[in-house]
Amino acid sequence: MLLAIVLMIVGLLLLVYAADRLVYGAAVLARSLGMPPLVIGMTVVGVGISLPELVVSTTAAINDQMDLAVGNAIGSNIINILLILGGAALIHPLSVRSDILRRELPLLLLVTALCGFLLSDGELSRFDGVLLLASAAAFMMLVIKIARAAEKEGLDTLTYEQMSELPQDSSNTVAFLWLALGFIIMPLASGMIVDNSTVIARYLGVSELVIGLTVIAIGTSLPELATFIAGAIKGEDDIALGNIIGANIFNTCLVLGLPALVAPGSFNPDAFHRDYWVMLAVSVVLSGLCLMRKHRIGHLAGALLLCGFIAYMAVLFLLPDSIAF
Repeated sequence: MLLAIVLMIVGLLLLVYAADRLVYGAAVLARSLGMPPLVIGMTVVGVGISLPELVVSTTAAINDQMDLAVGNAIGSNIINILLILGGAALIHPLSVRSDILRRELPLLLLVTALCGFLLSDGELSRFDGVLLLASAAAFMMLVIKIARAAEKEGLDTLTYEQMSELPQDSSNTVAFLWLALGFIIMPLASGMIVDNSTVIARYLGVSELVIGLTVIAIGTSLPELATFIAGAIKGEDDIALGNIIGANIFNTCLVLGLPALVAPGSFNPDAFHRDYWVMLAVSVVLSGLCLMRKHRIGHLAGALLLCGFIAYMAVLFLLPDSIAF
């Protein structure tokens, strides 16, 4: 048991590191090829934040562990809002200044509603995967269009913050080396995570769905946590919030879509009857907080979000699996 925990933690750390280096290398190459910084920030970096979830969920689905795959996607979205955003807001109130972010929120609710419709039958088919991946592509194109339109009216705070965070000076050779390292480490690390999470689930007597919703989801959300903390420290509240919103959209579309495409299958119905509705509720709460009159997420909101996280964890571990809300 102890060895399984250590190996899973090592796998999570390796996965997060590999994802960070892969995104760095991809951003350098994209910039050298003349891709506008705004597009890099919205696409390469945006997708890169969800890479750990994507790799773990796809590996789990291929290993016929769809519960782990679905739990990781849903759990990451819940944790991003309740734990990461809630904890950050409790320490440092966040201001929402970007018009782009406020325009992204309806898209978050739209893909969350689509996700609920697809999960309602207790199975993810290849058609579901195609639909979710197409939604991810449509989201990227739409957000880039929104950002460029906002840029013509005056540089939006989100685009300014994103461009300032992109790598400035690095060679293509170094970028290729980081890409190669990332592609080598990520599948090895994800295999360690999936294999050892199964051992832990059996030892604790909980389902793979619960492990995916908690331990795996928290571990794969480390990139969101790191970028959120970095953005908040620098006073870049919009990029911190933008990463949360973007990650949740990509988690819904990509992290569920790719596993469904490569290894369709059924999953524990609790993922829909219990956990999906929590994800929908926290997405609505996030939208409400960002669209409030003062466009500010303060200490009280942060405390309430953290209380929601503690309550949700208690439900998962203290109540039987078959309880639905």
